[in-house]
Amino acid sequence: MTAFAANIELLYTEHEKFEDRIAAAAADGFKFVEMWMSSLQDVHSLAAAAKEHGIKISSILAEPRFSFTMPGVDLNVFFDGLKSSIENAKILGSPRLVLGSGMGFPGKKRPAQLDTLAEVFTDAAKIAEEAEIELVLEPVKPRHDHPGALLDRTEEAIYIAQKVASPNFKILYDIYHSSVEGENVVEMLSKHKNLIGYVQLADAPGRGEPGSGKIDWNPIMAAVTANYQGVVGLEYYPTQATSKSIEYIKSFA
Repeated sequence: MTAFAANIELLYTEHEKFEDRIAAAAADGFKFVEMWMSSLQDVHSLAAAAKEHGIKISSILAEPRFSFTMPGVDLNVFFDGLKSSIENAKILGSPRLVLGSGMGFPGKKRPAQLDTLAEVFTDAAKIAEEAEIELVLEPVKPRHDHPGALLDRTEEAIYIAQKVASPNFKILYDIYHSSVEGENVVEMLSKHKNLIGYVQLADAPGRGEPGSGKIDWNPIMAAVTANYQGVVGLEYYPTQATSKSIEYIKSFA
């Protein structure tokens, strides 16, 4: 049976404190939650709440969401943020950090952009290996959700992961972003299963809970089950009360 992680940035927002969102997720039967900006939270308090309620944190973001576009491209900002995020991940017990591609590097054509990202992330992976933290690179939909983001295709993220060639570096496969970009989700899950380190989902269009859009979830979830053994993050904007929105998910899980 697939294990799901409630995204506590988007779900249970009727509770202001993230500690209370963890408690609410546990009350709904979740064993995992995911979150974004750990730097905005008291990570020690969150870790204590997670332990109290028997919750594991499946992923957090590598911060800052550095764009690599400033003149001179000061990579120290990225690496300092990565090390700080790794510290937070260790406190929270998160096994992974989610990497964004940023907007790219000034004056370079796309193939060179991807190669430069691979070089940067190769050094990042060495740091993560020492800390026993996995990095997962996420391609995203740039037009609406992440304006200006460089990396929007699964195949390009795979290209970078293959160049990095680290056991601690894989990709985050987001079913929503992939669907909106017109990719064949079932094919992607099968073709790249060895380099998919984490999966997230939302329906499309709208990025609501499964059942709110037009995605046919039966073959997709069958492909997830066949090709991926990890936790699936529920990174969606609920169109109704959170507890109600997860009923459909539990029905096909």
